Amino acid sequence: MLAYESAIQKNRKTLVIDLDPQGNATSVLAKTGNIESIDKNITNAFNNGNLENEITPIMENLDLVASNTAFRNLSKLLIQRFPDDELKQIKYLKDLIEPIKHKYDSIYLDVPPTISDYSDNAMLAADFCIIVLQTQELSLDGARTYIDYMQYLVDTYDADLNVLGIIPCMLKPGGRVDSKILDQAKELYGNNVLQTNVKYQERLKVYDVQGIEMNRNINGNIDMWDKKAHAVFLKVLEELDSHQETFTVS
Repeated sequence: MLAYESAIQKNRKTLVIDLDPQGNATSVLAKTGNIESIDKNITNAFNNGNLENEITPIMENLDLVASNTAFRNLSKLLIQRFPDDELKQIKYLKDLIEPIKHKYDSIYLDVPPTISDYSDNAMLAADFCIIVLQTQELSLDGARTYIDYMQYLVDTYDADLNVLGIIPCMLKPGGRVDSKILDQAKELYGNNVLQTNVKYQERLKVYDVQGIEMNRNINGNIDMWDKKAHAVFLKVLEELDSHQETFTVS
């Protein structure tokens, strides 16, 4: 959703690199672009040492490097390519992105919510980390662990990486547990927690099935539920932009 708003609403040349072997981002964006199958993928890029050849255009301003189930073997791939060189293993994605960085205004790296070779490569390649926080205790514990590990990578490998924002997701209106976890997150991370909360919307489930849309009714106006869904993520993006400006100034 953030990549879609970046490309369509902000007119930024945007790339999504799907690093999750489950490929949810790939599935949704393929449907968004009405693409039935994608042969190009991140596994080929890691095997061949070339990311540019694996880029699939989705729509104007929005490109994708798709994931596939073969990418589950990333650890083996990295060890085979760089035996006994851990630094090269975890900086490989950074090296692959470098030749294409100048072509994009924004590049989003989608990773599974685990501490793994996927997150290591993403953290070493990225300038900023965006953390999705579901308002439940285990999610807050996971976010805390993730941020601590991120700091470990920064300290160990002298990486230039900052938390751009923590996005509270799927809050239930008036839910006591949700409010409690959100308050705890704000106590821990202050202004890093976004003011915009992504609450449950049925329309987001539709996007999972049909792809991201912005339909218009017979009067030419944007569908009310599409407008509501996109408005939330546009606010999230604008808040993240504001955080990034603060980092740039400081």
